[in-house]
Amino acid sequence: MIKSMTGFGKAEFETNNKKFVLELKTLNSKQVDINARIPAIYREKEIEIRKELADKLVRGKIDLVIYVENHGEESNSKINEAVLKSYYEQLQRINGDLGLPADNTIIQAILRLPDAVKTEYETLDEEEWKVIMEHLRKAMEDIDDFRITEGKALEADITANTKSIRDLLHQITPFEKQRIETVKSRLSENLNKLNLNGNVDENRFEQELVFYLDKMDMNEEKVRLENHCNYFLKTLDNAESSGKKLNFISQEMGREINTLGSKAYESNIQHTVVQMKDHLERIKEQLLNVL
Repeated sequence: MIKSMTGFGKAEFETNNKKFVLELKTLNSKQVDINARIPAIYREKEIEIRKELADKLVRGKIDLVIYVENHGEESNSKINEAVLKSYYEQLQRINGDLGLPADNTIIQAILRLPDAVKTEYETLDEEEWKVIMEHLRKAMEDIDDFRITEGKALEADITANTKSIRDLLHQITPFEKQRIETVKSRLSENLNKLNLNGNVDENRFEQELVFYLDKMDMNEEKVRLENHCNYFLKTLDNAESSGKKLNFISQEMGREINTLGSKAYESNIQHTVVQMKDHLERIKEQLLNVL
């Protein structure tokens, strides 16, 4: 079973007169890459959040956003009465000295002065944090379910392409005999073009031909490629998703296919190798999104 790296989870809940909206999104990435946008009050818990996300989601580009809307009647911003009164008395005295009228604009001016308004920072409520973590874990479970569903579609496509490569490999065999005759004929023609006037040692020619064809033998590559395909399909069925391992196996499959292409010397085999490469490219594209 494989999982996709793409997923989305969301949780909405209320606690302590606050409404929370938690959104979690994952995309494909070679490593775990976490971007967390959370209110300042929860910053001290960011390391805990990152560890939880990395342990559960394993790999991918992970975006977490926590929105908080306060439904309480109290505000964190308070008027500093002592400072405001001090400012007001000083301005009243200055106005009196200068003979200026006192009006409501004094208060407006005072509110813009330093320390007239103070902000009282909240302290982190551990019980509130437990509720947030419960919903974060629920969002991660939703992501995991999403990944499994997407993974099934990926697995079906990857499996079909892998089996196609294996089927195409078996189609090469009937053309191998013709390939040997083609190579032998081509070598004979090239010898004749050299105008050696029959001064060719046929036994030596046969020996060199056997040696040459032995170097062009495809059997070893065919056996390895089929083994790689079988191992790839077996790895797909593992209980744990293993995208990196599948990538390594696909690279080995690519090497064997390329070697078959370099030894082809026959149009039908070359055409088959091109089809194999096409299926392998589709597999590699899908593997980019496998966990």
